[in-house]
Amino acid sequence: MGFDFAYFWENLPRLLRGAVLTVELSVLAIAIGFVLGNMIGLLRLSKFALLRYPAIAYITIIRGTPLLVQLFLIYYGLPQFGLDLGPFTAALTGMALNDAAYVAEITRGAIQSIDKGQWEAAKATGLSPWQGLRHVIFPQALKRMIPPLGNEFILLIKSSSLVSTIAMVELTRTAQLIASATFRPMEMLVGAALIYLAMNLILQSTLSRVEARL
Repeated sequence: MGFDFAYFWENLPRLLRGAVLTVELSVLAIAIGFVLGNMIGLLRLSKFALLRYPAIAYITIIRGTPLLVQLFLIYYGLPQFGLDLGPFTAALTGMALNDAAYVAEITRGAIQSIDKGQWEAAKATGLSPWQGLRHVIFPQALKRMIPPLGNEFILLIKSSSLVSTIAMVELTRTAQLIASATFRPMEMLVGAALIYLAMNLILQSTLSRVEARL
């Protein structure tokens, strides 16, 4: 039985519907993870131990454990404590929390890479530490964050395929269901891979334009 793209074209609308859910999930996770990650990254740089050490612990635990295990703990583990999240909410929570840990380290590294003279210049103009961070340091750090953030977001989109293990019928799960019904796994999986590739190329192009504009 050879490879037949006709099966892919025939089921492309169903795959695209799964891809829409993947995009929705990934965009929300990226947005939440970016905001939360910046906050944790700033806490990681805090001089106060009560703020710094919880941030370090969070980053260490999340980055040191697989996303798949985190998804299982959220979807299958939390109901044992009375918190029953649906597949979409559980998937979004797991992906956003995972992304935040990596964004936090990107934020920390970018801020620390800014020359200390910039802090002194901000202070000399009468800006408070928070104002200096907001108006002087962070805008410069943001430009340096774009390339690693782009890599992280691309990895997150690819990792979204893991949510198929917690009953989320996104792109990967849709391809698996179609393959089970048609007995054509190669066509469906290759088709899903091509759609993932297209999504990541679009994201990469968008981030490149943002980086050039900044």
